[in-house]
Amino acid sequence: MRTIPWRHLISRVWQPCQASCSGTPRQVLLVVLVCGLGALGALGHVRAADRVPDPAAQALAIGQAAFQRGDFESAATSWQAAARIAADTKQPQAHSRALTHLARAYTALGHYDQAAQSLHTALRLAEQAGELIQRARILGDLGTLAMATGNVVEAERLVSDALTLARALGQAELTATLLHTRGNLLMAQQQPYEAIEVYRDSAALAQQAQQEGMRARALAHAARAATYTAQPHTATTLLDDALTHLRQAESSHDTAYDLLFIGRVYHRLTATDPTLALRAATVFQEAAALAQTLQDPRALSYAWGYLGRLYEEERRYPEALELTRRAVLGAQQVQAPESLALWQWQTGRVLRAIGDSSAALEAYERALATVQSMRPALLRGAERTPTGFRTAWSPLYFELADLFLCRAAALEARAQEAMYPQYEWYLYQARSTVEQFKTAELRDYFGDECVAAVQPRSTALEHVSLDAVIVYPILLPDRTDVLVSLPTGIKRVEVPVAGPDLEQRVRIFRNALQDRDPLRYMQHAQALYTWLIRPLEAAMAAWHIQTLVFVPDGALRLLPLAALHDGQQFLVEKYALAITPSLTLTEPRPLPLGKVQMLAAGVSGAVAGFPPLPRVAEELHRVQQLYGGTVLLEQDFSPERLDTTLRQGAFGIVHIAAHGQFATEAAESFLLTAQGKLTMERLSQIVGRLRFRDQPLELLTLSACETASGDDRAALGLAGVGLQAGARSAVATLWLVHDEAAAVLMEAFYRSLQTPGVSRARALQQAQLTLLKDRTYADPFFWAPFLLINNWL
Repeated sequence: MRTIPWRHLISRVWQPCQASCSGTPRQVLLVVLVCGLGALGALGHVRAADRVPDPAAQALAIGQAAFQRGDFESAATSWQAAARIAADTKQPQAHSRALTHLARAYTALGHYDQAAQSLHTALRLAEQAGELIQRARILGDLGTLAMATGNVVEAERLVSDALTLARALGQAELTATLLHTRGNLLMAQQQPYEAIEVYRDSAALAQQAQQEGMRARALAHAARAATYTAQPHTATTLLDDALTHLRQAESSHDTAYDLLFIGRVYHRLTATDPTLALRAATVFQEAAALAQTLQDPRALSYAWGYLGRLYEEERRYPEALELTRRAVLGAQQVQAPESLALWQWQTGRVLRAIGDSSAALEAYERALATVQSMRPALLRGAERTPTGFRTAWSPLYFELADLFLCRAAALEARAQEAMYPQYEWYLYQARSTVEQFKTAELRDYFGDECVAAVQPRSTALEHVSLDAVIVYPILLPDRTDVLVSLPTGIKRVEVPVAGPDLEQRVRIFRNALQDRDPLRYMQHAQALYTWLIRPLEAAMAAWHIQTLVFVPDGALRLLPLAALHDGQQFLVEKYALAITPSLTLTEPRPLPLGKVQMLAAGVSGAVAGFPPLPRVAEELHRVQQLYGGTVLLEQDFSPERLDTTLRQGAFGIVHIAAHGQFATEAAESFLLTAQGKLTMERLSQIVGRLRFRDQPLELLTLSACETASGDDRAALGLAGVGLQAGARSAVATLWLVHDEAAAVLMEAFYRSLQTPGVSRARALQQAQLTLLKDRTYADPFFWAPFLLINNWL
């Protein structure tokens, strides 16, 4: 047998695997060892008779073991090596399988783009090899990935295609898996009744394929769906059946996670049947025992953590703390930030409950640091719904803010002037914590890139303008704290209204305004004024405040502030108003001196089923008379013309008078052009290029947009539209206004904006007062929905 020098062998091993070698030294060594097996086999050093496993298959097995124990980074490294070996040895089928495994690791790590790339390459290889079963599997995986990224329409298409193919091939087990995926998709679309039936179909096919674990999994998910339909008895029955079948299945890592899932659904059902807490605890203990047997620290961490949660709810705090601390250590062992944050947060709650507020504060801060370090894709929660991030994580941020606020309140009660700096520090810490949440929520809505591109402010906003105050409501479960920044510093006002109650009042108020019912909206306008404004009046009068800058959260983003009423006047008659989605991402600067160029665009005719806006041409004509510039009207207003015109000109203002809607998902928000929908995402790409100029876009105006009443998440799109587009400020509407009223208001706004020393907020105030004083448009329906967003100077 020919002997090969080790130096040459190592060179031969390293070269084909070099592209896969990135990561920790342990991961690099793993790649070299796996690839070394491939090189030895290729060199003939190991004969087939020696029965050495196929190197690609061995790498797949090593990756699978790492994946099952929760070491996703190592799994990805092994599967990268497997894909490289299969590609180098011309094994397209093995290459396709390795890439589908690699996509699983990328998905678990939140690297969705890389997962999609791997799956598309795997799909191409499967199609070339004529592997129809593999093709169906990959289509299903792509559907799951599309669902995780919020692309529901694409997910439906992919899963439907996969199901059609699997059924045509007579693959009962694969069809059951794909039906399960469809059930998950229906749950993400908030269709639990339909999901239950699909999960039942999946369970029936799994039984036909003699897959007890798969059958149990489908029944457990059907039970969870039943909890969303107020059918607790049905859910319990399904869950009992799922547990019975799971105990008949072969023990595996999947079994451990299925037990954890079943335990969590039992836990959910304790809201209607507290006796099920014992059953949940038994299942979690069973999962913990299995995880220990399988040496799966990730599953064991979850089992301990969920048991700790049960003990926390039973107020058995010593046991809860011990179990939760075990869970923390387990999550740290496998470097699982998504579970580590949960258990750090749980530690904080338990410590607060036993009265150790200092240790609780430290635990909360560790949890928050972990969340802030996580990829956005991992933060939407298990349901992967649009509101998943807020549902899953907002309590962490607001509970920590509440800890700071309670400490500030304790210092208020002592009323010692020497403690004022510490009092202020607690308030700033509370505000900073909520700011982190607001920034993270915007990042979740729009995508990481657009928010990351915004430079954080360099100047404290309290020092920007002496005649403006920052009003920062923090909505808590038992009260509302309003932080107000005055020239003398920050102060706290406690409002004895629970945050959820305040939000509900805001929604009712807005609906009454849109219905133009003065008897209904006036009582709510005065109540909201009493809660949010009246406690601040004396301090604002002492400092001659002229502008209020609100930083709303939740349903308060839907609040038409201008229409709040003190019993004598509307709020807009007393103050100029502005909102901003986040103080951290706001950089107030006055409009530059000199003439600002405007690009005005719009469509007056009916488009895509939306009614015509006959006064749009008049509106654009009026603003052009004031600013000159370029007008794109009717057929001239298209995405391509908008892009070309913006590239060629030096525009400081972009004014668009066309139907627009802000939706729950940013990708579904749009404006109408003469050629159909222009998504807000595409608009931001076009307009966003201006942020790289010496003079970025000063103002983006959308004079005919609307946000669905009650859709708090859609209001994120409205609040963040200027931010996403790279504009320093934006003017937009909460609901569609009569286009003649919009034309009058816009002309008054731009005319005031040309007056030296008049800020954007004051200009909008004067424009709204123009309508208020006109008997035709005096009703707040016409002028209240106009909002100035971000830079108010």
